[in-house]
Order: sequence, then structure tokens, then C-alpha cells
Amino acid sequence: MTAPVRSARRVLRRWSAIGLGLLAAAAARAQGYRPAPDYAQVGLPDAAAARAILERFRNGLNAESAYLEFDLHALPRRGEERVFHGRLWSGRNDRGPIARIALTEADGRERRLLVQGGPAAAVWVWHGSGVASADPSALLSPLVPGVETSAFDVQMPFLYWADARLVSVDRVRGRPAYAFLFKPPADFAAAHPDVTSVRAYLDAEFDAPVQFEILGREGRPLKAWSLLDLKKVGDRWIPQEVDVRNEATRDKTRFVATAFASSPLVDADLFEPAHLGDAVPPPPAAQIVSLAP
Repeated sequence: MTAPVRSARRVLRRWSAIGLGLLAAAAARAQGYRPAPDYAQVGLPDAAAARAILERFRNGLNAESAYLEFDLHALPRRGEERVFHGRLWSGRNDRGPIARIALTEADGRERRLLVQGGPAAAVWVWHGSGVASADPSALLSPLVPGVETSAFDVQMPFLYWADARLVSVDRVRGRPAYAFLFKPPADFAAAHPDVTSVRAYLDAEFDAPVQFEILGREGRPLKAWSLLDLKKVGDRWIPQEVDVRNEATRDKTRFVATAFASSPLVDADLFEPAHLGDAVPPPPAAQIVSLAP
């Protein structure tokens, strides 16, 4: 394997750790409605190979810690743009990938979320006082009011749903990608009846997602997101701009990464729910790389 290929693989898997659906081997715009086929196409990997593709991706999530500063630009179809500033720490514990998010709301208050991925996914929320509490309703709710991005996009719990099928091999932006269809377990389906499945496209070479779509009834997309731009930092490519679009309202949120630090040293308490109310400083300035143009 050549050095450029190894470097590209590290970039893709590092970014998949950060979550927010901002993962890709190449920029990919959300596609229109296309029902997923119910048959196995000639040339598809068998069931064992499909499970191996998913397992490689799961194992790569948050394999190394990272720190990110970003802005969320709320861009409603009608109305004025609003900007929310945020910070994100990602890591991994014995339950799977985990991320801590801090966002400044329109009134200046800070909202903090702890998003645990893996088979036993969970979300904790802290909003200015008291102890953080687990909040199942926060899973599909906006990270802050007025944006389209939710904890679901960070957590990606569908990757661990048991009902996962490789339904086709497609080309996304000119690259081959495995199209997986994930159907929710009974408890999730009961709590979120509007979500019938999630369709994910994984790059055939790197096992990294190039597109996610949350699907509703008749397989129609409820929400989709696409990578718009990349930024090179040293020998790494950092996804810098991503659009998350509500397919019903056509409102969207644009994620813009503004600074990045790789593998910062963090206290283990950073990812403990009981410490979500504690303020956490960013890494030392010397470790942070600005992503500004």
C-alpha cells in the first residue's frame, strides 16, 4: 500500500470519528428519492463480507481523540441566517465512540451534550444549571433550536442496528460505494415512527460513508447532508463545509469547521455525564490549527 493511500485511509477514518455526518472520501451531494432495491444485485459482497465492511467502519470510529471548533449556519428557506458557535471533543470509551459538544445559543447561553455511540447509545444534556440528564427525546432534536443537525447525526446509532442489508453497489460522485439500508429496532421505531430506515453509502475502498439519508414512509428522504469542501492541514484533509438539509421544509444548516487539533490530551472526566456541567478549556493554542481561508 502506498503512502498516499495510507494517508487517505487515516484521514477518512479520523473524520468518521468526529461524527456530525461530516464524513467522506469525496464530496457527495444528497440524491433525490430512489427506493432501495429489495433484491441482491449480481456482484454484491456476500453477507459475511458485508458484515466485515460494517465492522471495520465501527472499529474506526473515534479510534483517536480529536478537537474541533465550528460554526453552524442556520439557513432557513425563508428568514434570516443565524450562526451558532460550537466546540467538539471526540474519543472512545468501553461502550464505543463518544463526543462532547458545547454550543452557544442565540441568547448567549451554552448548551452541552454528551453523545454516546455504540450498541447502547445515549444522550445527556446540560443547559446552564443542575446535573446533566439522559434525554432520549434529544436524539432527533436540533442540537440548538433553529438548526437541522441533531445528536443522531453525531451518534450514528443506525450503524449498530441488527437489521442491516447491503442493497446495491452504486457510484457516488464517480466513486464506487456500498449502499446499506438500516432498519430500526422495535424500541426506536416505536419512539420515532416517522423514521423507517437509514440509507448509508460507504466508499468501497475506504469503508467510509460518503452520504447519509434518514428515510421516512415509502423510503422518501426526511433529511440528507453533503460534504461541500475540504481543507488540507499538513498531510491531512479536513472536511470544512457540510450542508444538512431538511427535505420537507428545504431549510438547511451549514457546518463550517474553523479550527482543528488532533489527539489532544484530555481528562477522562471530560466524557462523564456527571462532569458535563464543568467548563472545559480548549487545547493549548499551539496544538490548534486554524481552518480559516
